[in-house]
Amino acid sequence: MNTERRPTTRIVLFTGKGGVGKTTTAAATAALLAQRGCSVALTSADPAHSLADVLDVPLSSELSEVASNLQAQQVDARLRLEEHWGEIRDWLVEVLDWAGVRSVEAEELAVLPGLDDLVALLEIERLCASGEFDVVVVDCGPTAETIRLLSLPDVLGWYADRFFPVTRRVHRIVRPVLGRLTNLPVADDRVVESGAAFLKRLEAVRALLADPAATSVRLVVQPERMVLAEARRTWTSLSLFGYSVDAVVVNRVLPASADGEFIGRARRAQAPYLGSVRSEFAPLPVVHAEAHAAGPVGVGELVELAASTWGDLDPAGRLVAGQPLRFADGSTPMLVVELPLAERGSVDVAVVGDELVVTVGSLRRCLPLPAALRRRDVTSASLVDGELRVAFSGPVPAVG
Repeated sequence: MNTERRPTTRIVLFTGKGGVGKTTTAAATAALLAQRGCSVALTSADPAHSLADVLDVPLSSELSEVASNLQAQQVDARLRLEEHWGEIRDWLVEVLDWAGVRSVEAEELAVLPGLDDLVALLEIERLCASGEFDVVVVDCGPTAETIRLLSLPDVLGWYADRFFPVTRRVHRIVRPVLGRLTNLPVADDRVVESGAAFLKRLEAVRALLADPAATSVRLVVQPERMVLAEARRTWTSLSLFGYSVDAVVVNRVLPASADGEFIGRARRAQAPYLGSVRSEFAPLPVVHAEAHAAGPVGVGELVELAASTWGDLDPAGRLVAGQPLRFADGSTPMLVVELPLAERGSVDVAVVGDELVVTVGSLRRCLPLPAALRRRDVTSASLVDGELRVAFSGPVPAVG
């Protein structure tokens, strides 16, 4: 494998249904990359941290060296949140206290829902910005939590783009007036700038994770019907929000050498799913990790597991060249959204102002249209070979 330092940090996220072994897979992959010469940071975005158990070493919010080239951490969300939200929280507590809310309740209300989760994403951006690592490996939470987590930058960014500039203009006008008329605590410039800095970092995270050249998501599954069904939905959902899924790891595959009547029945139950997973998730590469009598613990055992799982593949590489969202110009301008395994009846498309609103089942994303496509009519929308193709009226005007 070519271990020459990459020009930019690669980010590899592992997610899967609870209990499928995503933490072990993430830790094993990180350990293998470190052994092969990459400088690796291993971090957890799962609120129920278990990296320390798998690595068999104590971990804290700060990175600590686990092995040569490998550092790991389990982020304390509350501690990190203080760094990003402290100024805003203190002002909100003052406002709530002015309104008669008791201090303990005010402290809780001043931390908006979802902010703890965002800390995990901001930590990824911080690790990449340090320039110290070739690869950042992330142990994400279960799939539903991961989808919610990775949609937060997109959703919050949507609101921030619309309301924050207006809020700042109103604030400059209203603050002097309120200061003379009432004792209501009014946010000063420090609080406003803190909010602007937070949103700027959020935008950086969104751009980083949505760049398929930088970030890949790997789905960890077991050869079971319910697990694979959830993984298929996850692939569709992540693609909707612009995240590139480029591999499937089938974990705890029973080896042919395993014997006994009970094990034999279990192996036969896995067989049909092992036979179908490659076709169901094509063109994603599918790798197998064999089941062990006892789960691997410690860097040495994890390296052995990852080496047998990934084989000749580079776990830090971009394993599938794709673009979850792209604009195609020509005689018929078109927006293409990858929606693998989406069902035709579950997809809805509408243009609202300068945005294309795409709904897949219970999930919805607002996609800002480029200037060339704004105020054009949608002439057709079709789901073809796992792609939503939305055609717009008229050719794109030539530039210059």
